This record gives sequence, structure tokens and C-alpha cells, in this order.
Amino acid sequence: MSATLDRSRYSVADMDCASCASKIDKAVRGLPGVEDVSVSVSTGSMTVMHGAAFDEEAMTSRVRALGHVVRPIPQPTRATHDGDGDGDGSAHVHGSGRDAGHHHGHEHDHAEGGPDGVGAPTGPTRSRYRVGGMDCASCAAKVDTAVRRLPGVEDVSVSASTETMTVVHGPDLDPVALERQVRNLGYGFAPAPQRPTGGRAATGPRGPTSETHGYAGHDRPGGIQDAASSGHLHSHAEEAGGAAWWKTRKARLTAACGVALVAAYLVGHLFPQVEELAFLLALAVGLVPVGWRAITAARYGTPFSIETLMTIAAVGAVVIGAQEEAAAVVFLFLVGEMLEGVAAGRARRSIQGLTSLVPKTALVEADGETREVPAESLAVGVTILVRPGDRIAADGTIVEGSGAVDEAPVTGESVPKRKASGDSVFAGTINTDGVLRVKVTAAAADNTIARVVRLVEEAQEAKSPTERFIDRFSKVYTPAVLVVGALVAVVPPLLFGGAWGEWVYKGLAILLIGCPCALVISTPAAIAAGLSAGARRGLLMKGGVVLEGLSRITAVALDKTGTITEGKPKVTDVVAAGRSERDVLSMAAALERGSSHPLALAILDRAKADGAPVPPAFDAQAIAGEGVSGSVGGLKAFLGSPQAVARRTSIADFEPRISILNDEGKTVSILLAGEGVAGLLAIRDEPRADAAAGLSALKEDGIHAVMLTGDNRRTAQAIAGSLGIEAQAELLPQDKQRIVKELQGRGFVVAKVGDGINDAPALAAADVGIAMGGGTDVALETADAAVLHGRMRDVPDMIALAKSTMGNIRQNITIALGLKAVFLVTTVIGVTGLWPAILADTGATVLVTANAMRLLGWKPR
Repeated sequence: MSATLDRSRYSVADMDCASCASKIDKAVRGLPGVEDVSVSVSTGSMTVMHGAAFDEEAMTSRVRALGHVVRPIPQPTRATHDGDGDGDGSAHVHGSGRDAGHHHGHEHDHAEGGPDGVGAPTGPTRSRYRVGGMDCASCAAKVDTAVRRLPGVEDVSVSASTETMTVVHGPDLDPVALERQVRNLGYGFAPAPQRPTGGRAATGPRGPTSETHGYAGHDRPGGIQDAASSGHLHSHAEEAGGAAWWKTRKARLTAACGVALVAAYLVGHLFPQVEELAFLLALAVGLVPVGWRAITAARYGTPFSIETLMTIAAVGAVVIGAQEEAAAVVFLFLVGEMLEGVAAGRARRSIQGLTSLVPKTALVEADGETREVPAESLAVGVTILVRPGDRIAADGTIVEGSGAVDEAPVTGESVPKRKASGDSVFAGTINTDGVLRVKVTAAAADNTIARVVRLVEEAQEAKSPTERFIDRFSKVYTPAVLVVGALVAVVPPLLFGGAWGEWVYKGLAILLIGCPCALVISTPAAIAAGLSAGARRGLLMKGGVVLEGLSRITAVALDKTGTITEGKPKVTDVVAAGRSERDVLSMAAALERGSSHPLALAILDRAKADGAPVPPAFDAQAIAGEGVSGSVGGLKAFLGSPQAVARRTSIADFEPRISILNDEGKTVSILLAGEGVAGLLAIRDEPRADAAAGLSALKEDGIHAVMLTGDNRRTAQAIAGSLGIEAQAELLPQDKQRIVKELQGRGFVVAKVGDGINDAPALAAADVGIAMGGGTDVALETADAAVLHGRMRDVPDMIALAKSTMGNIRQNITIALGLKAVFLVTTVIGVTGLWPAILADTGATVLVTANAMRLLGWKPR
């Protein structure tokens, strides 16, 4: 059955607590064709799994009846870049070939398409437009409704936050009628830049800003994808719901209710005879919308909502003659709702704010000229110019120049990193000095920041076990509060002769105290803040379930290559024999020039770092299974393994040193010059600079660490010994998985950290799988979490953040339930009434939210 299901995502405006999400969830689940629903307050979104019987209009009608504006979220169009590389874990005999027979390159197959009819479209056309002047979800809904009525329109998606509209249509859509329809609503209208897709869009109703399903076109010269020549998409994404909080519908309703309440006080003071009527009118301003939401929620399966409690309490207060208090209580309730919305918006902006780090424009060099183009139009493969002080506009690789790059905005690293040709850079980081030329490796829709934002938004839809428990508890809690309130109001007068007015008043106060706002927001608010805080520092956790799992970790199994070590061999020792170390490096580099083998690159990198000249080598040739030979400076030279050199000359004097270096897990190459040994070079994949600190932090936290590697035992023991960690070596992928299960069998809660395809089985078997930054896509997809910037220190920091978040959740639950318990007692004994009751509820909500928002400022130790 699952094969026939579709997955649709929608944005839902004005959700600010889990109660809102619960009402929507229940209403949508009752529709025909709906199989599953996931509603996220933190991202303001809803995902629906449905079959063919699903009626989107009926769903939209139900959600809007609950007081929320809903609109489809277009699925992101991701750029694709095909390429392949080779890599395996097998041992390499140094000098076994000078990359002979190695084919390197990419084959690209471009489909032809365009106005000439080659590869003509066979499906509906998708066109994008800029709609100026939208500032809230209500504006987007008006545009959506108006455009859907036009002939030829199949689907519409309007985003107030980016002021754009996407229309899926057939050939009979009249572009003039489309523009007239939007302008008649009072909004601006113009073709919009196309989302980066790696190819030019087809011609649609308003020119080259449409894409047609079924074919791809060409890139423009210079690698710039089609975009409107003037300006760029103006984004208000940092404002929740597309508008500043004081412009939202809830803020306007709160202000109107507040004004009406003040007016009622003034009228009552000046004209006492109409005071009661004035307060009834002031009450109606706030209560009518709240009451309507309560009725609608009840119609769609949520009779015990927060609005229901508020409506009953307000109407009951009017019945016993407490109109003034009823009006004030409704106003305070609306203030609390508005504050929840502000807090929810802040959590959303924390992660969405990452997108503002990427500059709007980039400098592209083409035909001897430098042009400024929209950053979102950059295609994979184009080279951009980055001046000192500029933000880098795209993920890419430096092809020319060097400079210090400040990665603090993206990774939180306080010290700028020195970057040179061949190094990777991230969009949004700052080039502090030097001129860089960067080859773009990811389109705007698929750069590191965009991927993080997308993954975090998806992660926030996954409820944690604690959150699911709180949701279940609140469904029982709210009707229980209604029962308790009714008993308090009725039992004392009936059985003990109490005054009806006094006990009904107390019963109504208990209804207000029982509002579960603070309780239901306690967990999702903290989880959203924790996920956002982590993402801003490159610690990506795929949901609350993962976050809770990380907080319980007691053992960490780490891969060696690319996780504990850099994954890139380095020359660690140069031992000269009758020559200087500089000469040894120069001759070795001369022989290895032109090779792309990792060991050869390590020698060339060391020569460059030490400033050793690399003279030309003549008659250079690879000797299979032995090494490389040639003539350098008039001398015959050979660079190869100790075994190969031993067949040419005696190396007895060097064997003790070679043995020591081998025991340290280093690969030794010997340089022959003429008939004698000129020197030794030792090469090893070195531990990351922060590996020792990261492992030490795990140990301090009482977490057991073990290194799992497919490398040889001697190398593994050497690395593990220098870091003080247990090691298991010469493992196949299934062996790593087996060891993870053995640790779990001994009672450990295990996290597995890795970066390669051979780590995927163990990542999946672990309680939490963590992919190391720069790893393979397989590892990233299999893992539950990711350390995006490849720092070992980030592993204990991620666990610490998870523990801080769970601690924050426990604090929030204590605050929510504790305040309610105190005011429940004071209300029953007659110390507090309606006003303090609603203040207690609003105060608890504000305190819980503020406490959760503290996590946004979390910093690693």
C-alpha cells in the first residue's frame, strides 16, 4: 500500500504551541485518503501522507476553519552534478605506477531543449513570479485563491516570505489575465528568477522564467543560469509568517482587544449606567474569534481545546456577573498567545537566519570582464572572484590564490583558517585577505547552508519520545481539568451548603489554571532551540528522537581514517644521509611530480610547505611494484619501498630507524641518489589537531571510546597509543557492525562515528549514527546526526548539547506543572481568582519559552 502513497508538505501559519498542532493533526487525519500526518510547530509546517482519494481543498478548508492559513510548499529543486572518484581501503605499494592507465574526467550528457522544439515539453509548465507587497500569510492566501480560479491553472504555491508565486499550468493559461488578477488585488507582479537547477528553463507564459517537466536545457555562457537581470528575490524569511510580529493577525487582535478594554474602563467611569454593556462589547472583541476557533476545533474532532476552556471560563464569568474580569482574562489570554507566536518565530528565525549569510551577488570573470550576477544563479563549475573582505557566494574549491577565511558565521570557529588552491570553502564564510578564485561545486539550492536548513526543518517535524508523551498526557489532562473545575463549582454548594457564586468563580479559575499551553510547549520549544543551536555550529541532529538518544550515550565507536585522522597522508619525518633534508625533499618531489597518488601528493605538499625547490626530473618512469626512477640534477635517482631499495643496495645501517618508524604506523620510502642512500621519508595519516582534546572530553564525561578500523594492526595501535584509546583493527564493515552490537549487549548506549561507505552498516546498527563532515553521501544519509565541519571536538560537544537540551526540558516541565500546582491550591482556598489564574498560565508559558530560548545561545565548552 505504501507504494501508492504521496507525500505533500504545507506551510501552516499562526501555529505557536503543540495544542494548535494537535488540533490540526486530528482534523486532517479524519479526511478520506489520509494515511499519516506530521505537524511541526517549530517549522510552521505539515506533512501529509495520502492516497488518491485525498482532497486538498477539503483539507485546506478544515485547517482554515481552525484559524490557520495553509498553503503548499514546493519540493526543492536540487542541482545535480555527476562525477565519480575512486577510493578503497586496500594497501598501496609505493611506486607501483605513475598513475598509469588512470582515466580522470567527467562525461556529461546534456539533453537539448528550448524554443526550437528539440526535446519539447510533454507535461505541465512551472512558472515563477515576483509578487510585491505581500507581508503576511493572509495576503498569500488571497493571491493563491484568486490565481487558482484562472483557466489552465493546475496548482499554485505562494510564499509571502520570499514574495514569490509558483504556478503549474497548461498551455491555455493567459499571462495577461494572470497579471491582471494579481494586480487587481493590489500587489506588484513581475517574472521571477528561476531556482538554480543547473539548466536553463523553458519559455513559459512570461518568458524564460518557467521550467517544463520532462526535459532539461542548456546553461548560459559562463555558467550563469537564467535569472531576471534586475535585482534579486527579496526575502522576509527572517520574520515568522512573512511579517514582523506586530503586524500579525494575533497581534492586531490583541491590540484591538486591549483598546476595547481600555475604552470600556473609560466609558464605565464616565457613564456608570452602561459600564456592564461596555465590558460585554470589549469581551466580544476578543472572545468571538476565540469561541469560533473552539467551535471549529470541536467540529473537526478536538472538543477539549485551550479555546474551549477559555470560552467556558469567560461565558461563566459573565453569567455570575464578572464581565470586567472576563474581558481582562480574554485580553491576557490573547497576550499569552501573541508571546508564544513571537517565541516560535524567534526559534524559526534562528535557523533560517543562516540563509542571510550568503551574499546576494557574486563576481564572475568571463571574456576578460568581471560581472556581478545574482548568487542564486551560479551554476556548478563556474569560477567566481572573491575579494578581501567579501563573503563567499557559493560552496566551492579554491583554484587560484590563498587567504585566511573566517568560518565563524558558519562553523563557530573563532580563528580564521588559511586556505589555498585545492581547499574547500563554504558559502557565507568571509575571505579576510588575498584574492581567491573559487570553482563552484554546489548550486545555491544545494550548498551546505541550504542543506542544513532543509534537514533541520525536516528534523523538527519528528517528535521525540518525551514530546509524544506530553501530547498524550495533555489529551487526558485537559478534559480532566474540565471535570475538576465542574466538581469544584458544583460539589461544595450541593453537599456542604457553599455559596454558588463563590464556588462557580473558583471552578472557572481552575479552568484557566488548567490551560496546558506551558506544558505542551515545554518540549518542542526546547528541542527546536537545541536543533537550531547545533545547526549553527555544524552539529546536525535529525530530530528530537536523535537528540534524546544522544543525551543517553555511554560509548562511542570511532572510525580511524577521516574521523580520528585527517584522512590525508602527510610526511612526518625526513631523515637525511649525507645530504640536507631540503635536498632529500627536492629530489623526492622531482620524481613524484605529476603523480596523483596520495603518498606522492604528501611528498609534494611537504616540499611546498618547506619551500624546497622541485627541479625537473628526466627519464622518469614507474617500475611496477617497486617505485619510481629518473634523473635529477644529473644523478640517477630512485624512490621506493625498503624492500625494493634492498634489492639495489644495502640498507642495513637504516633498518633500526625504519623499524622504529614502522612501529609508529608510518610508511617508509627510501631515496637512492647515485649508488647510495640519500635519505628516508616517513608518511602517515596523522590524527586531527583536536583529536586528543575530543577524546579527552569524552573520557571526562564518562563515555567509553573505542577506535574501529580496517587498517593494519600496527598502524592502528600506533595511532591509538598516541591518543590513549582502545583500538580494534583489520575489520571489515560487518565486523564493525558486530562490535557495535557487542557493546550494546554489554549495556552500553552506543554512538558510531564514521565517514565512509564501509561505516554505513555500523552507523545503522548503532543507537545513534554520527557522520563526520566531508564524508560520503551514503554515510550522511545513513547517519542520525552529522558533524559537518570535521572536528573531533564536536562529537562530545554534540552530546553535551543534547544533555543540556534534555535538562532544559525537565526544567520546563517542572515550571509548567509547579506553577499550576501552586495556583490550584491558592485558588481553592480563596487567595487568588480569575486574573491571577490566567496570569499564572501566561506567566508559565512565557517562562517556559524564555527558558527554552536560552539554548539558542548555547556555546561549546
